[in-house]
Amino acid sequence: MQEELLTRAFLLSTLHSDIVEKKVYSFEEHLLAQDQIDSHALYVMEKLRSAGFVAYLVGGSVRDLLLGHKPKDFDISTSAKPEEIRSLFRNSLLIGRRFRLAHIRFGKKVLEVSTFRSGDVENESLIIRDNQWGYPEEDALRRDFTINGLFYDSATQTIIDYVGGFEDLKKKMLRTIGPAYARFKQDPVRMIRLLKFRARFDFGVDSVAHIALLESRSEIVKSSQARVLEEMLRMLESGASQPFIRLMADHGLLAHLLPELTLFLEKEGGNDVYSLLQEVDSQLRDPQRARFDRALLLSCLVYPILQQHVKEHYLEQNILPHLGQIQAHIQQLLNLIFHGFFLLPRRLRQSMLSILIGQYRLVPLEQKKMARKRVPQDPDFPLAVEFLELRSSLEPALQIVCEEWKTLVGKTEKTERPARRRPRRRRRREP
Repeated sequence: MQEELLTRAFLLSTLHSDIVEKKVYSFEEHLLAQDQIDSHALYVMEKLRSAGFVAYLVGGSVRDLLLGHKPKDFDISTSAKPEEIRSLFRNSLLIGRRFRLAHIRFGKKVLEVSTFRSGDVENESLIIRDNQWGYPEEDALRRDFTINGLFYDSATQTIIDYVGGFEDLKKKMLRTIGPAYARFKQDPVRMIRLLKFRARFDFGVDSVAHIALLESRSEIVKSSQARVLEEMLRMLESGASQPFIRLMADHGLLAHLLPELTLFLEKEGGNDVYSLLQEVDSQLRDPQRARFDRALLLSCLVYPILQQHVKEHYLEQNILPHLGQIQAHIQQLLNLIFHGFFLLPRRLRQSMLSILIGQYRLVPLEQKKMARKRVPQDPDFPLAVEFLELRSSLEPALQIVCEEWKTLVGKTEKTERPARRRPRRRRRREP
């Protein structure tokens, strides 16, 4: 087996000019302590090894640990096939067609375990399926950026590097594995990921990759809409949403995905979007802060545009719109912004509608004297209050009314909370 792996590595080195000599870094060189790694991930790798398979911690978790960040996920790659993983772990589920892998569940926690893949890094064809099994060095080559191509072997506590990612992490440099043009055409979402890592880590970008992104940005519309939306939502949750959206706009990717938003960001009102995102980022960096709802985060992109529309279509024409008119306008605005490439899931769109119309319920355009505040029968209304609280961080004049609504919503939730029903006693059957 060892002889076969060495032969395979030699063949790869002759086929791919970007592969570097395999380097193995000891604990003294990388200082990644095992107590920072999820205990269930260590258990999964050990069980795979005991069954005769190779298993490494891979990708973003290795990168984040080396950078001193806490990983969100601990992904594992192994020589075991998906069906073999499933037979080893009763608590696993096989998922995916384009990319077949296993989810191993420990309570609410899910570990993602994939089989080593192979692929042609120089082929420019769009990747439709990615289920060609391979060896660790092949798996490293088919990953997107060198900083994501590192493996951690928990058995020897070493970092295995086939692509020069360890040195790139030290240099704070983003570089594609393989030809940048081909890699972006194979999977255009990699262009979003490049800007994502730049926003999160403030890394520099290799000049070849930067030029390739600018010249390939129109390819982004060939991506899966669901994958692009997920990447966007994850970045809104990341604590680096403001620099990310700015980079997406500056590099022309956002113009292909959300043209109406891009046009607005180029105007003076665009600063209001960036201010809301900056406030979100600031709060998410607080370790005590719970995550924001995704509908609320997307509303940060829409609300400043809605404000401008209400001003231009109604207030500047001395028209005081009622809530029904504003709600209809919000529907039209969501259609305008999220049309074409983006189709929002119905539940997400409905929550956004509640949050946005809620701003005009919470702070009416016409202030009535002694108006009695009532909490509407809308399950998303607390999200509207939370969005008002976010706005009040930027507009102190809103803080008093915001506190009044928070108190009222809190009281309503207590009074409307159903009493715990006592279990019914079963009647004994007569013999």
